[in-house]
Formats: sequence, C-alpha cells, structure tokens
Amino acid sequence: MPTYDYECSQCGHFEWVQKITAEPLAVCPHCGGEVHRQISHNVGIIFKGDGFYVTDNRKAGKPAESGNIPSTSGQKVS
Repeated sequence: MPTYDYECSQCGHFEWVQKITAEPLAVCPHCGGEVHRQISHNVGIIFKGDGFYVTDNRKAGKPAESGNIPSTSGQKVS
C-alpha cells in the first residue's frame, strides 16, 4: 500500500498508509483537525541485494567458444 502525505490545519504534516482505492482522509486521525492530501515528490528506487541485474533480468548466455577466437597480439607472422 502506498504512503500518502497529508497536511493538518492544527498539528501539521503527517504520513498515512492506505489503499489506492481508499478515499483521501478528511479529518486528522491524531487531533481531529481538517486535512488536505499533499502532492508527493518522486521517490528514487533503491535496489538492495547482490546482483539485481544478473539474478533477475538477464538471460543465460552461451559459453565462449575458445577455438574460434582470433589472435589480437598485434605481431605479424612471416
């Protein structure tokens, strides 16, 4: 469930967790004052854990073929 920011006319700013389909609060649950829902700021995504890209989004690759790799030493063979 998302967290919404509210501004109470009596006690100030607070956050409230509620369903997306729920009606916005009209009364402060702390003091009973009038509240207005604030426009939220963008929140950055934080990926925690080991190798998010490797473990969750990447397809398994084919192993390299060692017999078909050209030499890149830069030396000319005569």
